[in-house]
Amino acid sequence: MQKTVLKNYAKLLARVGLNVQKGQEVIITAELDQPEFVAMAAEECYRAGASRVRVEWTHQPLSKLSALYCSEETLSEVLPWQEEKLRSEVKILPARLYLESEDPDGMDGIDAEKYARALQNRSLIIKPYRDKMENRYQWCIAAVAGKNWAKKVFPKEPVSSATEKLWRAILIASRTYEGNPIMNWQRHNESLASRCAYLNSLGLKELEYKSANGTDLRVGLMKQGLFAGGGEETLAGVYFNPNIPSEECFTTPKRGAAEGIVYSTKPLSYRGQLIRNFSLRFEEGKVVEVHAASGESVLRKMIAMDEGAAYLGECALVPYHSPINASKVLFYNTLFDENAACHLALGRGFTNCVQGYEKMSEEQLKELGVNDSIIHVDFMIGNDDLKITGITEDGARVPIFEDGDWAFGASRT
Repeated sequence: MQKTVLKNYAKLLARVGLNVQKGQEVIITAELDQPEFVAMAAEECYRAGASRVRVEWTHQPLSKLSALYCSEETLSEVLPWQEEKLRSEVKILPARLYLESEDPDGMDGIDAEKYARALQNRSLIIKPYRDKMENRYQWCIAAVAGKNWAKKVFPKEPVSSATEKLWRAILIASRTYEGNPIMNWQRHNESLASRCAYLNSLGLKELEYKSANGTDLRVGLMKQGLFAGGGEETLAGVYFNPNIPSEECFTTPKRGAAEGIVYSTKPLSYRGQLIRNFSLRFEEGKVVEVHAASGESVLRKMIAMDEGAAYLGECALVPYHSPINASKVLFYNTLFDENAACHLALGRGFTNCVQGYEKMSEEQLKELGVNDSIIHVDFMIGNDDLKITGITEDGARVPIFEDGDWAFGASRT
């Protein structure tokens, strides 16, 4: 891939994804196979005003070895220096850039149950620190083309060709391959904001999903709930884009208010393990029945991670003919596949999808219906015949999606 295009991408992530503020520290998390692009991203963060850029390197094969050979007790540990690091981050609020490039099958063969229990144990210590940082700092998840990931997406291509194709697909989806990426995102954010404004004007209390594949689901919404999309603001008013790419308008549903069944339309890669062709049945908001063609045990362990893992935390609206879906590329990566079609998420809800959230306590938000969990896992449900109807407080039925796409224009408010 041309360096000029990659530099434009790095600039986009620093200026639009993170919107690094002058004097702010930045942490970049990336795999070991990405040193050249990480250096580009770090330089762009410095150019944007960062006082310090620190890189936390990861390596999936080493993570797999730890999962295979370490005891559950060892995997569960949060060492004193790690906890001190979390305390420091709560204090300095660094901007965080997560660069994904892992192999979607890279953790196959581990003891998923042991690994899940260890993550649960670690989260008991880590989550309180993350909660203190919620809505107070900028973060952005983006992707770079890892070789093993590229071979998964383009299995018939040589490694070099597959990697080049994956880079191109990433950059097109991220609105970086052509034109001015920063201007492209300004226009895109304006379009998403227009759709959210219309959705928020409707006074919806429920979303009804129907599809010929068997999906028949009703999800309740909070009266104070808001749809959001594209960029968002920290409590200090710093605008940033947490996901690049992003095509969704999303909201946090009301916990305990989901009834019916929903079928997945794309595979879900969860912590390096694939779950395919699955369904979830909800009663009183909770998953009570699951089936999957493969990865069912992983799915069951996922929804048992904690008490909130079996409840919904997000409803996201994405047109079936989105640029990512139009590319015909199955990324085996949630960041991209969730933006190819409508999706739901199990686990933690977004507090900033509640009007006036900044004045509410955690308990007040829970009382309103915001779900809490150590997980937030998106899974895709959109297809070319998905119909979504919004039901208002006075019982009116408003078309939201018809045949998998928006039933209204972007400029409607």
